[in-house]
Amino acid sequence: MRLISFEQHGRVGTGLVDPSGRTVSRLCAADGTSPTMLDLVRSAGAPASVAAEPQDATPIEDVTVLAPFPSLLRNIICVGKNYRAHAAEFEASGFDSSSQSEVVPQFPVFFTKGSNTVIADGAPIPASSDTTNSVDYEGELCVVVGRKGRNIAPGQALDHVFGYTLINDVTSRVLQGQHKQWFLGKNLDGFCPMGPALVTRDEIPDVEALRLTTHVNGELRQSAALSDLLFDIPTLIATLSAQITLEPGDIIATGTPQGVGIGFKPPRYLRPGDTVTIRVDGIGTLSNPVR
Repeated sequence: MRLISFEQHGRVGTGLVDPSGRTVSRLCAADGTSPTMLDLVRSAGAPASVAAEPQDATPIEDVTVLAPFPSLLRNIICVGKNYRAHAAEFEASGFDSSSQSEVVPQFPVFFTKGSNTVIADGAPIPASSDTTNSVDYEGELCVVVGRKGRNIAPGQALDHVFGYTLINDVTSRVLQGQHKQWFLGKNLDGFCPMGPALVTRDEIPDVEALRLTTHVNGELRQSAALSDLLFDIPTLIATLSAQITLEPGDIIATGTPQGVGIGFKPPRYLRPGDTVTIRVDGIGTLSNPVR
C-alpha cells in the first residue's frame, strides 16, 4: 500500500493512493472516523478495522498532501555517518565534532529531529531562518516501526517494520559545528521535509536493492545503493531496541550518502530559489523549494 496524509476542504485524513498515483481514496475506520497514519501503523493496516471507500476516490491534485506523520509520536531517530564515503567527506570538511579519531564509526551514531522540523513534500525549506547561511541537504530513507519491541534480534528486525518513507535531514553546518553536537543544527523549524508517501514493507521485497538519489536544481549530487549502509536496517533496529523499547510509529532515518554540500570545496550550501529533490524508486520522490 502507498499511504498519504492529506487535507481536503478543511478535513484531514489518511488515504490509499492507487497504483497509477493519480487518485487517492480516503480511509475510514469501522465507526466512520478517519484514522491518522499512526492509527494505521498501530493497527498494521488491518482491513477488518480500516477500509478504503471507493466513492471517496479523488484526483490526487485536488488534495493537499501532508507529511505522512504531520505530528510525531516521538522525535525522529537519525543515524549519522552511515555511508563510508560520506563519513570520510564529513570528517574532511572539518565540521565533524562527534569524534577525535575515527573517520568511520565503530558503532551507529544516533541523534534526533523533533516535530517542529517536519514539513510536507513541496513545502518550502526556510533556509533564510539560518543566520549562518550554511544550510545543507541530506537525502535519507526512513524506516517506520510497526510492531513494539525490545531486544529485537537482527533476524527478526524486518518483521517490526511497517514501511518506508523519505526525509531530507536539512542541517545548519555552522550551528552543528559551533555547538559541538548535532541536535541544534538539525532542529531548526522546517528542517525536515518528509514524504510524500508511506509505502508498506510488502511493496518492497528487497530494500537493499534500491538506490537513493538527490538532485539540487536538477544536478545529481547524491547517488548510492542502500546496500552501502555501514549499519543496515536490521542492525540499527537491533542496536536501538537493545537499549530502548521501539514503538509503532517510531521513525528511523538511516543516514545520508556522499555528495552533501559540505563535501564540496568550497561548500555548496542551499540558497533561496534552489530546489532539492530526493528519490528512491518504489518509494517516491520528495521535492522541496528553498526559501
